Amino acid sequence: MSPAGGEHGAVVFNLAALIAQHVRAHNLGQGFGAETGFKLASNPDTVRAPDIAFVRRERIPEAGIPQNFWDIAPDLAVEVMSPGDAVKEVSEKVGVWLAAGALAVWVVNPKRRTVTVHRPAEDVLTLTEEDELDGGEVVPGFRCRVSEIFV
Repeated sequence: MSPAGGEHGAVVFNLAALIAQHVRAHNLGQGFGAETGFKLASNPDTVRAPDIAFVRRERIPEAGIPQNFWDIAPDLAVEVMSPGDAVKEVSEKVGVWLAAGALAVWVVNPKRRTVTVHRPAEDVLTLTEEDELDGGEVVPGFRCRVSEIFV
């Protein structure tokens, strides 16, 4: 895939910084940037890299963070939509993350300035700039105004 544009990168940076600050302060686990691959299936190998990922502390192996692809889905996968992304493609990504075991997928839409929260077996929740994004049980205690994410 070609590199993302400036707005996309700024939104990823803003949200990743907010998540990272909270995760570090509370020793919740480890966050990952956009180039981190998660191997979701074998034969054929299916590796995906969300824009932001988070893995809870208790799921990090005693040996430490793998040097290669993770053989698990992250607990949280965040996908930031680019102007050329088709809704169908993004929906398919959400389905792949959830089917692989992600506990939550956040789809950030800079054009609409919304965050859509997907969780297994729960209703989809779309938040606007006036709302607060909550990490729920996946990132306990994390909260931010949706408006803080956008440039």
